[in-house]
Amino acid sequence: EVGEPFKEEKAVAKYLRFNCPTKSTNMMGHRVDYFIASKAVDCLLDSKWAKAKKGEEALFTTRESVVDYCNRLLKKQFFHRALKVMKMKPDKDTKKEKEKGKAESGKEEEKKSKKESGKDEKTKKEKEKEKKKDGEKEECKKDETPGTPKKKETKRKFKLEPHEDQVFLDGNEVYVWIYDPVHFKTFAMGLVLVIAVIAATLFPLWPAEMRVGVYYLSVGAGCFVASILLLAVARCILFLIIWLITGGRHHFWFLPNLTADVGFIDSFRPLYTHEYKGPKADSKKEEKSESKKQQKYDSEEKSDSEKKEEEDGKTEGTRNSGTEGSGGERHSDTDSDRREDDRSQHSSGNGNDFEMITKEELEQQTDDGDCEEEEEEDTESRPSHGKS
Repeated sequence: EVGEPFKEEKAVAKYLRFNCPTKSTNMMGHRVDYFIASKAVDCLLDSKWAKAKKGEEALFTTRESVVDYCNRLLKKQFFHRALKVMKMKPDKDTKKEKEKGKAESGKEEEKKSKKESGKDEKTKKEKEKEKKKDGEKEECKKDETPGTPKKKETKRKFKLEPHEDQVFLDGNEVYVWIYDPVHFKTFAMGLVLVIAVIAATLFPLWPAEMRVGVYYLSVGAGCFVASILLLAVARCILFLIIWLITGGRHHFWFLPNLTADVGFIDSFRPLYTHEYKGPKADSKKEEKSESKKQQKYDSEEKSDSEKKEEEDGKTEGTRNSGTEGSGGERHSDTDSDRREDDRSQHSSGNGNDFEMITKEELEQQTDDGDCEEEEEEDTESRPSHGKS
């Protein structure tokens, strides 16, 4: 037999009910709130009962002590343990999906066969369109921040059923709340609402000054609401007049956010909006896209030209090195030739080289040699006489 809960147990359960994170779902055809055991334990360890007071010990010191206390609350039917049961798709739905997939695949094959017959005629046009689309896609990719595409997370649906073993365990176990106390805020709001209704019914008993003030306030509020409604109608009429006069080219909205789902101040901002939707706007968009494409092409050409210049510089450097090497070889060849010529002249002067000479040439050479010797003797004798 389980007795009635104590004041301390009610206080702990109330704190846990309003501070522990909860979620709502369906159970046995009713809407219920549930929580997870590990989060409840963490919540109680951060509460005032986990701190020791003067002369008293703390109620919650470890996770095991919290689990024991929660077992007491479970036995006194503040909450009960539940079991998660995942919802499975029925067999009929799976069969229907398979049949739909087969039918779609058959239709796609027929469409492909038809398209292949008419592809040859439209290949040129499609290629041009694809090039334009690729350029636009590249622009969009540059504008977007880099990152991996996020896949849509599909949450599996589940339902709760009562568990056979009613025990509190620290972990990912699910517990459904039975205890549902009234929050102080809801109590206060209900009290204010009751007082307001009683005061409205006693309006004839109010003082005269208060009744006149309330009358003027109600008239002002009614005028404000009527002015907003008139503004909403007038802005639509103004938009239609401008749209008809300009043939649908100019879209002018006065107070565009007046009827939008925004705050009171934001509904009056901005004062107006104007959009021009005509042939010039389309031409401007095309010019912008063309200018962007041209900038891309210019940047690519510049990069190609820079690469070519670098390659040319490298080739010129190699050529210069080659010419220097060849020049050095040539210099070396000329030096070697000169040395050989000097050696040959030296050898000829020394008489190492022999040639066939006739008698007449020998006589002429001897005569020339005698004349040269006489001249040398004369030159030697002349300076000697000068010195004397």
